[in-house]
Parts: sequence; structure tokens; C-alpha cells
Amino acid sequence: MASQEQLELSGLIKSVHQRLRESAKQSDAETVWQEHVRDAKVLKSYAAAMEKLATCYWDRTMEVSCKRSNSRIEWVVASCRSYFLGPTPLLYLFREKEDKVMQAIDSSFRYEHQPYLIEKIRLLDVGSCYNPFGAFENFDVTPIDIAPAQPSVWYCDFLDVPVRNIDRPSFSHEQVDVLPKEYFDAIVFSLLLEYLPSPEQRMRCCLNAYQMLRPEGILLIITPDSRHQGANAKLMKNWRYTLAGIGFTRIKIEKLEHVTCMVFRRSLFPEVGQRWCAIHREAYMMPVLHIPQDFNESSSNGSIPGDGQRTEADDVDIRDAFAGLPFEDS
Repeated sequence: MASQEQLELSGLIKSVHQRLRESAKQSDAETVWQEHVRDAKVLKSYAAAMEKLATCYWDRTMEVSCKRSNSRIEWVVASCRSYFLGPTPLLYLFREKEDKVMQAIDSSFRYEHQPYLIEKIRLLDVGSCYNPFGAFENFDVTPIDIAPAQPSVWYCDFLDVPVRNIDRPSFSHEQVDVLPKEYFDAIVFSLLLEYLPSPEQRMRCCLNAYQMLRPEGILLIITPDSRHQGANAKLMKNWRYTLAGIGFTRIKIEKLEHVTCMVFRRSLFPEVGQRWCAIHREAYMMPVLHIPQDFNESSSNGSIPGDGQRTEADDVDIRDAFAGLPFEDS
């Protein structure tokens, strides 16, 4: 059972998230977010609460796998190691799967792969708070947050940071100025996307991650989910649809007691994700990243907009459905 302190800390976090979402419904979400980023008092309280919740409660008691791991942090570390560094790295297994999909699309497809060279896993921890991954071997961590709780974490607003063709992240003073394209092996969104008040901002986060990941790198997403398995299945499938349209292939999804954990791979060939979208699209699916709270706070049934019978208008080419995604050439 949660202690009184844990309930108060989590209540503070939830109240900040809800206030942002409600404000974004009444005003421009970008303005709301920028005002929040400048609110030093709220950010300081939020950072302190998040660090205490994580270090005193979540990362000690959140069972991720009864035998392999006992925290969300260890789940991320184990997932990265099995994908990049295992005896038979999952990276190469999914490379073979992508080749088969491309051959199904085009029987003449041939591609000469190069080894994925890696010394340490370059990991970008977005919303890091206190840099939990810095303690693990095999990782070169860039921890960023709008409200760092520890000096080892760099200040950075991931929604607004420039992304450029540079060799490494650019820093000045205590903040990140520029992040590089196709640089990171892994990017972590742990309890991050639900912080952002609008679906468009969550989408932009994922688009930024896609640009910053090396081809075949992975995006790891942990999102709160205390409902029974299957309760949010449509939402999670729509996430998969949306990310596939960007160019991600899902590696795995694990529904745990209080969270859903997912790993997505930046495909070598965007056609792989587009084919998945074309085959698996259902009437309710659209390129958007909703969270349960988007519906629970504004509707009585929590249903997904557009969850009905498929119409002729829904049967558009998958490239058209994702044509408006705002990639920025730099």
C-alpha cells in the first residue's frame, strides 16, 4: 500500500500534468508549455517530487519482471543490452525480418548491410531527472531535463532543441544547445509523453527522437498504465500505428502492473512501417499520440475518437495519412 508521502508526491505530479492539459484545451498548447518551462517555482517542486518518488519508491518497488529485473531502470538497461550486446543481438534478428518484408514488397530487393559498430551504447535520457542510467557500464549517457534534479543532468527542452548534422551534442554552461542527427543508439522516454499537454507535442517528441537515432537505434517508452491488460489496447495499437508511419518498428511491448513498456526500432527502410500500417489499419487509427487522460478528463466513456465503422474516406493511401508530419530539414 502506498504511504501518505508517496500519495502526496504523486498527487503533485498528477496535478501539474492535469493543469497543463486543461490549460492547453483553453489556450495554445505551445504557449502553455513555454510558460510552464519558465515557471521556476513549479519546476523545482516537480523535480524534487519526481526524484524522491523514483529513488525512494518506484525504482525500488516497481516490479518490471519477477526474475529479470526489479525496476523500470533495469528494464531499460536489460532491453538495450539484449538488443545491442547480447550473444545474438536482437538488432540483427530484426534486420533479417526487415529484409524479408522488403523482399515481399519488391522481389528484386537486395541490400548490403554493414556491421553495427558500437563501443558503448549512446543513450539519450529525455526527462532524466536524476541521471539513473549514469551508473551502468556499457552506456555513454546524455541526461537532459527541463528541471534537472542533479548537477549531472543537462538542462534541455526536448521540444525546442535544434537538431543538426554535428558530430556530438553541443553544450554551454549547464545546458544543451544542439543535439546531433543520427547519433544516439537509444533514446529513453520514461514517464515523459504524458507530461506533455497535447498530442501534437508528443508527436514532435517522437519525430525528434527519430531524427536523433542512428538507423537501427531504438526508442524505449515507459508510460503509466494501472488498468488491466487490454484496457488500453486500442490506444497502444494506435501508438504503434503512428510510430510505424514515422519509420519505427515495434520490438516488444510489456504490460506490467503500473506501466506499459515498449521498444521501437528505427527501421532502415520506412517502407517496412508503412506496410504494417497499410495491413493493420483499423477505422479508429490515425497518426496521433493520445494518452488515456486526454479522454478520461473530458468524456464519460474514454473512447477513442473515430472508433467506429470504416468508411471509404478512411481508406486512404498510408503515405497521405502521414504526409503532414513536420520533419524539419536542417
